[in-house]
Amino acid sequence: MAETVPVFPLGTVLMPGAMLPLHIFEPRYRQLTIDLVTGAVPDKEFGVVAVREGWTPDDDGVHGLHPVGCTASLRDVRRLPDGRFDIVTRGARRFRLLELDTESKPYLMGSVEFLPDGEFEGGDDLTSMLTSAARDAHRRYCATAWKNDDWVEPDAEIPAAELPGVLAADCLLPLSDRQRLLEQVSPTERLRAVRLLLARETGLLTHLRAVPAPITTYAVEHSAN
Repeated sequence: MAETVPVFPLGTVLMPGAMLPLHIFEPRYRQLTIDLVTGAVPDKEFGVVAVREGWTPDDDGVHGLHPVGCTASLRDVRRLPDGRFDIVTRGARRFRLLELDTESKPYLMGSVEFLPDGEFEGGDDLTSMLTSAARDAHRRYCATAWKNDDWVEPDAEIPAAELPGVLAADCLLPLSDRQRLLEQVSPTERLRAVRLLLARETGLLTHLRAVPAPITTYAVEHSAN
């Protein structure tokens, strides 16, 4: 059944369990933040959807956005003296974006269908093995990419279904890889995929001593936010 949520287009992919800090300065998203804080938006939750490279949702509508996004749950808000906000959010629920409404609110509203995960495959032993392998791949990546004091081990209590998103958020994976992880409905396949992605990136770092940068890094920003 379709539901309606505020939509915040961004040049990144949010996944369940991952933390996402945001600096809010565009007027329409200041209003969204106020609506989240005051309860005008239920559950203090809004949708984050990645913008397709070379497109803008203001000009191209729903076609300018990737089809699957993730809701962001508001965890902390700090209002600055000039009316801007610094907020901290956490990825919550994956959804498929069906339509965009540009008229009813100052910010975008989306008609969405929430996407539940499938079941883990292969039993607890396989899940435990894949979880351990993904954490090992993350550890090797961070040891190669960052200085020793630039990262910390992810909490041992993170659920296996959320672990790929948390690991991916800690690494400079291309947006396309993050989007494929988000769209994967099998938690078992997500664990496999994030391990392979981190192993690939560690190999590239070892040989090239470089990390990927999106094309939009060198382009004019499509939006004030």
